[in-house]
Amino acid sequence: MSQIIRITKQFKMEMAHALHGYDGLCKNIHGHSYKLWVTLRGAVKDEAGHKKDGMVLDFSLLKQMVKPLIVDKFDHSLVLNANSPHANIDLSAFEKVFYLPYQPTSENLVNDFANIIKKQLPQNIELYKLVLSETANSFAEWCVDDI
Repeated sequence: MSQIIRITKQFKMEMAHALHGYDGLCKNIHGHSYKLWVTLRGAVKDEAGHKKDGMVLDFSLLKQMVKPLIVDKFDHSLVLNANSPHANIDLSAFEKVFYLPYQPTSENLVNDFANIIKKQLPQNIELYKLVLSETANSFAEWCVDDI
């Protein structure tokens, strides 16, 4: 019987946002050095001679799933709430501006990222946890146990 193990890979990206209607400094456009920890849970492959023997999932495969859909997309971008007046500002001079259907808080972003990643995983691998930090001491966490 294979052992169930959790594996985690960390990703980094720089991203700016503004929180429309917020009652503090974050109502202004500002940026963060985000870190995203992706934790998967699954059975360790137990097939002697198999190239992936002893792995839950090759870390390079996890990178291939997360990097293009999240990191490369959002790195050095500006994310704004599409349902706010920010959507009416002409930012066409910038290459990477995304209008999201929600307030771009860490909580909403981590939930969105979880939905993106879950769609990419093989059937026998489960997204267990995501942690998205926007500063060294502030983060949002999504966990399958909370669903």
